[in-house]
Amino acid sequence: MDDQTADHTDTLTTAAFDTATVRALEQPLLADEVPLMRMAASATARTILDVIDQEDWDETSLRICVLAGAGDNGGDGLYTGAMLAAEGLNVTAIAVGRTLHDAAYEAFLESGGHIYALDPANDIPGCPSGFPAGEAGQRLEHAIAFARKAHIIIDAMTGIGGTGALHGIPAALASVLGRTNTPPRRLGLPDDELAIDFPFVVAVDTPSGIGVDDGSLPGAYIPADVTMMYGALKPCAMLPPASLACGNIVLVDFGFDVDDATPTVETVDCGYAQNALRIPLVEDAKYNRGVVGLITGSAHYPGAAVLSSCAAARSNTGMVRYLGPERAQNLVLQALPEAVMGKGHVQAWVTGCGVPDTDHTDTADIQRTAISALLAHYSLTQDGADNSANSEALAMPPIVVDAGALDLLPDHVPPQVVITPHAGELARLLTRIDAPTTREEVMAAPLRQAQRACELTGATVVLKGAYTVIVGTDGNGGMRTLVCGRAPAFLATAGAGDVLAGIIGAMLAQRAQELIEDSTLVAETAAGAVYTHGLAAAMAAHSDQHAWQTPHLYGEPKQDIAQSACGHPIIASDVIVALPSAFDLLNTTARYED
Repeated sequence: MDDQTADHTDTLTTAAFDTATVRALEQPLLADEVPLMRMAASATARTILDVIDQEDWDETSLRICVLAGAGDNGGDGLYTGAMLAAEGLNVTAIAVGRTLHDAAYEAFLESGGHIYALDPANDIPGCPSGFPAGEAGQRLEHAIAFARKAHIIIDAMTGIGGTGALHGIPAALASVLGRTNTPPRRLGLPDDELAIDFPFVVAVDTPSGIGVDDGSLPGAYIPADVTMMYGALKPCAMLPPASLACGNIVLVDFGFDVDDATPTVETVDCGYAQNALRIPLVEDAKYNRGVVGLITGSAHYPGAAVLSSCAAARSNTGMVRYLGPERAQNLVLQALPEAVMGKGHVQAWVTGCGVPDTDHTDTADIQRTAISALLAHYSLTQDGADNSANSEALAMPPIVVDAGALDLLPDHVPPQVVITPHAGELARLLTRIDAPTTREEVMAAPLRQAQRACELTGATVVLKGAYTVIVGTDGNGGMRTLVCGRAPAFLATAGAGDVLAGIIGAMLAQRAQELIEDSTLVAETAAGAVYTHGLAAAMAAHSDQHAWQTPHLYGEPKQDIAQSACGHPIIASDVIVALPSAFDLLNTTARYED
């Protein structure tokens, strides 16, 4: 594979593009009469036939159901069904709209496929129409029963043309065959092996009913076991909760010119972590390598001080300064005798871990007082970030604002302020600065809510979760979104957020001046820290499990996974212990690639 091909493949598998961009990328090929629909159908049919062969299913007894919409997505499904029927398989298409793609419908019938229409107002040649409401209800019940007993469902109802919640017949089918609003529960198997239960669902381009561009689940939808994505990844492949509904993704390369297109979201790989590392120079002193100041922990939660300080110290930084109550100081020194107590020059700050929020402190907390005074220096005027009144804030070192410190965040801050909330904390922040927001609303639309927080405050947002969403400035007045799903589920453990805050602070400290001068690098650096955090957790847990599975590029041989493991439970301290090994792996990989 030459460098140009490798770069194209890398872009295809790590960047997702919204519907409008995909439509624009299609146009040159459609103008040249490239048969994209038949290419899509051929890849989908071949993938299904490969699964049938791998599972050793009896082809003579298989029943295949195509849920066909009226648009091009339905055409893709019908062409797929035609190719399968031509192989001798029993294929029935259920028409969910009033029309079907003419050429695809003709090919489907010629190949021996069967059609069943549900809409009494349909205008599909050869199908009954004008039937009464009672018969329409009976037809819908019959279609549902058939689909439930099918061995394979090809979901071709909406594709990227659908927006918002499904309505009418598609909604009725999805509410019974699939789920409504809530994501499917996934074990997060460590490889892409299929755990198949009938019916086996293959989505054409995207599962019907999901938010293609924002990753939401606005209503009833049909979760897929395999999603065939054509031309480029769509944001729903990466963004929770919809990403959980896509199953394994097979990406069909149409040769789109994606190099100059702007992605809606990008997935974080090891390259971000490698770029965030500053390899020490021979002449470096500890101060050159980055000094991290931490105002973390409290009298009630001193362990957070230990976890954040030790994580920062283990993350390629030169020195750690700790400020906090005496008990926390003693515990930090016991765990990390290299730490320096008290004020002094730092290249980055970490604040808030283990510090009580407004609702959980009865008296003036010394940590909250210190953090409030520090954050006041980051406050911007509402006039913007380019006037002399903001010069002090713009020159302040990068800072991580976590947990209890989020209550103290000024209304407007520069992008070197990195906030690290989980869903509940982000809901609390948005309620304080804008409008009432619930944890459930954040979980339902993490992209929208993270972008909202970034837009309102100016901060770089790290919304923690199985898929961590990172939103920062793109340098052109817009926002850049990154998603990291590297960590195993075992990282969902007490103190993991404190460790992450320490890692982010250390990586920010290593490149502090560079980040102040170029704010677009803040999100990338934070993303690199999130990836490193997940990698260290995976190494500590001996787990191959992670939320994001790299799409399989259709036509390429699948990677042979000799053995994989879900791993074992860990605690946050285990992640810190594994950090040196994670950095060693990242450095080794970087040297090998160079």
